[in-house]
Amino acid sequence: MPPMILAVAFTAFCILLLARLAKRRSAALPPGPQGWPIIGNALDFPTSHQWKTFAQWGDRWGDIMSVSLLGRPVVVLNSFRLASEMLEKKSSIYSDRPTFVVAGEMVGWDHIGSQIQYGPRLRETRRLLSQFMGSRDKALKFASHIEAETHRFLSRVLYNPETLVAQIRKTAASTILMMAYGYTVQEVEDPLIQVAERAISDASQALTPANFFVDMFPKLRHVPQWVPGFGWKKGVAKMADTLTEMREMPFEFVKKQLAAGTAAHSFTSKHLEGPLSPEREQLIKDTASALYVGGSDTTVSTIASFFLAMMRNPEVQKRAQAEIDAIIGNDRLPALADRSDLPYVNALCSEVMRMCPSAPIAFPHVLSEDDIHAGYVLPKGTMVIANIWKFAHDPRLYSNPWEFNPDRFIATDKKPAEQDPHDMVFGFGRRFLAGMHFADAAVFMTCAMSLAVFDITKPVVDDVIIEPAVEMSSGIISHPLPFQCSIKPRSAKAESLILNTNELQA
Repeated sequence: MPPMILAVAFTAFCILLLARLAKRRSAALPPGPQGWPIIGNALDFPTSHQWKTFAQWGDRWGDIMSVSLLGRPVVVLNSFRLASEMLEKKSSIYSDRPTFVVAGEMVGWDHIGSQIQYGPRLRETRRLLSQFMGSRDKALKFASHIEAETHRFLSRVLYNPETLVAQIRKTAASTILMMAYGYTVQEVEDPLIQVAERAISDASQALTPANFFVDMFPKLRHVPQWVPGFGWKKGVAKMADTLTEMREMPFEFVKKQLAAGTAAHSFTSKHLEGPLSPEREQLIKDTASALYVGGSDTTVSTIASFFLAMMRNPEVQKRAQAEIDAIIGNDRLPALADRSDLPYVNALCSEVMRMCPSAPIAFPHVLSEDDIHAGYVLPKGTMVIANIWKFAHDPRLYSNPWEFNPDRFIATDKKPAEQDPHDMVFGFGRRFLAGMHFADAAVFMTCAMSLAVFDITKPVVDDVIIEPAVEMSSGIISHPLPFQCSIKPRSAKAESLILNTNELQA
């Protein structure tokens, strides 16, 4: 037989053998779309709005389904119950992270917060964060700071309502940077915020599964940048420089302030007291960065979604305002201490989080050992993705899930409260957001103060009401796409509260 025919026959045999072996290996995995030999479902895996595709797959394949990426099983969970059973109750084996060549090895996100592999470094990072802000009571220690920054937000929006999202972003950054570094944000084009926003934008791109081909074929990272098709490596190098700058700039600021004896109390200043080893100093630096990265962008998304929801649901807005007027009155702004007295406003915040989860899919967990669940065999290394967006719109959990209805979270004699979205939107198990109580307090404060003093309505252009569309961006953190909004003081008294400089100085 000619050598060429032998080669072709041998190649065909190998492909068939690999396909048969792959089918045999995956026989005990959850069902899912049929993939190709070797590459699996790499060509089917969504790179945009993954949560919608995963939900569609779930409608066909069930609450637990799987795909293959180059032989690596990826399990998608479209059921909150399953996510709780696996990621919460079995968190000791479901807490690893996938390794991303670009985001981790090439940029450096694998040293920061949620991207750290499960082990001693992650546990120490979370211990530091928990000691500082890991409960509602600890978050309340920052109440005066959160309230003062939110009041400044009201003032900026009063004068520049057309820059709403920019002001939301600035307020979120100001609140967290003061807590993490004792850093006061500049009013115009703050350099640290600019660097941090670039780094977060880079992270959203680099950490999206299947966004970079090199994450599926790691050896491609060794191909030189000048080779055609590998110009992307130049952009990745810039990402690494930006991340380094984001970590170093505020950290060096605190060290200089400490040396001068002028450092404000913050997470970083607290942990830089006394001599530190280089390793410990790096841990503090990375953990402080995680504070900003973990909380700022999600908070921005949720608060922007709040303004969009109020514009679209005026009856909900009026009812929340009536509750504030009845409990707080109009002589002062709401405070975090009032929270337990404002059940409808609390429910409204929960409904915003449910309707528009800022992180529609939880960042992937990875199995550290084999597991059997729901009759399926899941091998070590399996990537597990929780589709939070699907959970939040599941009719098994929420009646009329596409209706914006805060009452669903208020128990009555006739019905219990529906599933609390806080149990899903901040992550699962040993990977839940360590700063969730602080972020939750900041969201509540912004919503309550804004409702107290502003009417949020649809804009009118040439006597025509502009109907806002509800469209969300793709990415690790999803934001409402740009929308127009009319924001005006509810009354002269409300405007005077906004301009009260005594409270602004708190």
